Amino acid sequence: MSNKQGDFVWYELMTTDSAGAREFYSKILGWTYTDSSMDDLSYWLAAAQDADTGDKHEVAGFMEISPDMLKNGAQPAWVGYIGVDNTDAMVTAIKIDGGGVHVPPTDIPGVGRFAMIHDPQGVIFYIMQDTSGNHSLAFAADKPRVGHCAWNELYTTDQAGAWAFYSKHFGWTKDGEMDMGPMGTYDFIRHGGLIGAMMHKPDEQPVACWQFYFRVANIKVAHDVITANGGQVLMGPHEVPGGDQIIVGMDPTGAVFAVVGTQ
Repeated sequence: MSNKQGDFVWYELMTTDSAGAREFYSKILGWTYTDSSMDDLSYWLAAAQDADTGDKHEVAGFMEISPDMLKNGAQPAWVGYIGVDNTDAMVTAIKIDGGGVHVPPTDIPGVGRFAMIHDPQGVIFYIMQDTSGNHSLAFAADKPRVGHCAWNELYTTDQAGAWAFYSKHFGWTKDGEMDMGPMGTYDFIRHGGLIGAMMHKPDEQPVACWQFYFRVANIKVAHDVITANGGQVLMGPHEVPGGDQIIVGMDPTGAVFAVVGTQ
């Protein structure tokens, strides 16, 4: 894999209704799906089509939450994967620095070795050591791509601690900030190019978490599709620096998601 350590390489929806979620997001983002054919797990792969070339790129997975997972507290949510060079070594280092492990290093034949972890502030994410040799475009680092993730945003209870953790383990650097008044600063994350930002968790946000913004072709159309298909618009459309507009929403199963696009 030509992605470097610290790149976002995959996004995953944990959902209680995979079929319904697939239909919902396909209407918003134009995704098509392939069954991954895992014997003991319902897992579907979502692909976005490049408007210029017609090529399809896999960008996300849909995992059905099992009854056992529900009993252990799993809830519908989007979770991101960060690429690493060595999953086992990264798990050890993260535990030393106050993080924790939810799923230990596990192999997916032909794909990679992953682990589900949390940072010292309790934010859950995956790490993935690739063995496929494929380059991930799940996060569109090269150009705006409809259906791909366009921004990775961290809500944290300790910005200084989060910066120390992610910069040490993934090589991220701070590239300026935006004053948000009483909410503090919105700190931009650079890893090659700009990949997202981190900010203090708003009081109305139940838990510290990552939020991912997927690009749509038209924000007004996305708004109407979300509300017409059982989703909720929690915020927006709201203009952000650069001229794009964003919507934060909730899908019909309760997973929070976000989209970004032009009007």
